[in-house]
Amino acid sequence: MRALRVLLVLLALGFCAFSVVQRWDETTKAFREMSWPTLAGALVLGLAGLFAWTLGWRTFLGGLGSPLPLRVAYRISAISQLGKYVPGKVWALVTQIEMAREHKVPAERSFGSTLLAVASSTACGLAVAAVTLPLTSAAARREYWWLFLLAPFMLAALHPRIVTWALGIMLKLVRRPPLEHPVSLGVTLRAVGWTVLGWALFGVHTWLLCIAVGGDGPGLPFLATGAYALAFVAGFLVFIAPGGIGAREAALTLVLTPVLPPGAPIVVAIASRVLLTAADLLNAGAGVLLGRPSRRPRPQSGGGADADGNADGNEADRPALVRGTKPTKE
Repeated sequence: MRALRVLLVLLALGFCAFSVVQRWDETTKAFREMSWPTLAGALVLGLAGLFAWTLGWRTFLGGLGSPLPLRVAYRISAISQLGKYVPGKVWALVTQIEMAREHKVPAERSFGSTLLAVASSTACGLAVAAVTLPLTSAAARREYWWLFLLAPFMLAALHPRIVTWALGIMLKLVRRPPLEHPVSLGVTLRAVGWTVLGWALFGVHTWLLCIAVGGDGPGLPFLATGAYALAFVAGFLVFIAPGGIGAREAALTLVLTPVLPPGAPIVVAIASRVLLTAADLLNAGAGVLLGRPSRRPRPQSGGGADADGNADGNEADRPALVRGTKPTKE
């Protein structure tokens, strides 16, 4: 699995590089039109949004009975998410399951927590778009009205009873044992809270880029947040495109075109794509560094050894001799 993980990372890096080189002229033009403080702020917000989503996945995994330390959960999530850049939607899931298995997490729990995290991010993204866009974007109402209708049904599907039933069927189909600890309502609400926080951070990320290219107006923060949420969901629904490349930029450009200067929406879309790709790569690099074994010096005892070869220490720490026994003939 370690060799396969390295191969997956190399493939993901290749697809990331291809997506950037393919639109290199547009990317450099987009970056020239924005200041470095703006780009740095948008990158930090992207990193924060990804971290919030990691906390949501970790909450689901802990609710299913396998709590992980934050460092371990971050490493697994950061490295496995590179799988989304490889065509198909299963590589990130497979990598996450196998990495979690190294920490004694049963496959059915990591499978269930990942599906729950994906379902909650999709449902919350549609909900965010449905709340912010119908009143601010006529283009979004016209082109994506059918997605808005799915939002309440997907949110309702996150109820623990429905989740337990659906996961039970899926696990039975793949011949895995059922979940021992069904997710509770409290766990679901906490995970959804982290997910919504992530969407808010990505919304501010998009809003900052819109301001940099001349966007303004009191409704722009809501429009930018809804535009990114809708674009992300649209990109996720395109199964073959790695990371939703193409579909995400098309949806984002469509929604932002009426409120930004000519040519500016594609600049925002490309800049957002490159910065969030960089955020994924930075996260993965940090995850690799966290997985390196630490070289700590071995503790040395302060005293020497007695005639029997036992280390000297505090007399009170030594086991007491058994008293009151009769001596043997030896």
